[in-house]
Amino acid sequence: MTTLAEAPADRGGVTPLLTDVEIVVPVFNEENDLGPSVRRLAAYLDGDFPFSAIITIADNASTDGTWLQATELASELGCVRAVHLDSKGRGRALQHVWTISAARVVAYMDVDLSTDLNALLPLVAPLLSGHSDVAIGTRLSRSSRVVRGPKRELISRAYNLILRATLRARFSDAQCGFKAMRVECARALLPYVRDTAWFFDTELLVLAERSGLRIAEVPVDWVDDPDSRTDIVSTAVADVRGVARLAGSLVRGELPLRDLGTQLGRGGEPQSLLRQALRFGVIGVLSTLAYLLLFLGFRVPLGAQAANFVALLLTAVANTAVNRRFTFGVRGQGAMRHQVQGLLVFGLGLALTSGALGALSLVSSHPARVLEVAVLVAANLASTVLRFVLLRQWVFARRGEIAISEGSP
Repeated sequence: MTTLAEAPADRGGVTPLLTDVEIVVPVFNEENDLGPSVRRLAAYLDGDFPFSAIITIADNASTDGTWLQATELASELGCVRAVHLDSKGRGRALQHVWTISAARVVAYMDVDLSTDLNALLPLVAPLLSGHSDVAIGTRLSRSSRVVRGPKRELISRAYNLILRATLRARFSDAQCGFKAMRVECARALLPYVRDTAWFFDTELLVLAERSGLRIAEVPVDWVDDPDSRTDIVSTAVADVRGVARLAGSLVRGELPLRDLGTQLGRGGEPQSLLRQALRFGVIGVLSTLAYLLLFLGFRVPLGAQAANFVALLLTAVANTAVNRRFTFGVRGQGAMRHQVQGLLVFGLGLALTSGALGALSLVSSHPARVLEVAVLVAANLASTVLRFVLLRQWVFARRGEIAISEGSP
């Protein structure tokens, strides 16, 4: 059940007037900090913010006087409304308010206002201009000014390293409580975000990135709240579980990333890892057969090493072109650059197969043709695995989704 209290007339839980920005402040048992923080935010919006904005206090089933404070603020301040949810969860609150928002841009920030409010305009400006789709505050940029203990600093950096290693995330700070998104992007992505608590931010950002949305990062000045009641250990455990669940969904291709990207005009990730691997494997088998036929055809006139070079070069060029189109779904400009990078990958494959032939010649000066072919097949399979990893992570890796305002570490 949801209860709504706001200064403007209630129209079924939807903001009645089109607003530039709606800022959600999720709260749970924050009766002491809520009033000063919301008044400070409202004063900033009234005096220093050039766009129209409203503040929505999202009460997550508080058991103290938070809801009473929220309704009083909604009556006192014309830019404030309050929403009460019967269940806890920051993600649940954001899903509810963002889905029904009529603002052009939806945002949220922590009630303690740990982030300097001067970062709010740089956060939402790229979204209102249409340059970016999502914007996040980052505490991990070299130009950020952050005051917090070493324990939280270490946990934050370790978590983001985990995201980069497991989910190929390229945003720098998943859990900073200072984010914004174009409302049409939020409405498209939110139905696929399963977490309703702290992993909500990470899951939403990964879906946005994988759907091809452009993410702007804003370095922030941030001061840790020493009175924070967040249970770091339980939150970390829940986040790790969320990473495993989301990684599984991505591998199994359960999320309509391409459709989301097309719907939002950015073009999503063409295939899941599993589908890419299967297509790459089929193309790899055909390439290996072509390579063997070419090698056997050139073996007598050119010799083993030269035949290996020519056969591998021809199949590498064809393999890159076919994988570019059918495995990784890349079209348009960049074909020449991809071929050059593919040839560098080819060089590694050449070194691997040539090394295998060289090792074989050390064992036997006149190896049987069957043994020679078997060694080449094994070396070529190893080269194929290496090639897939490099094509996916380097040659055809998605570029340009993240626009970073300042250099990040």
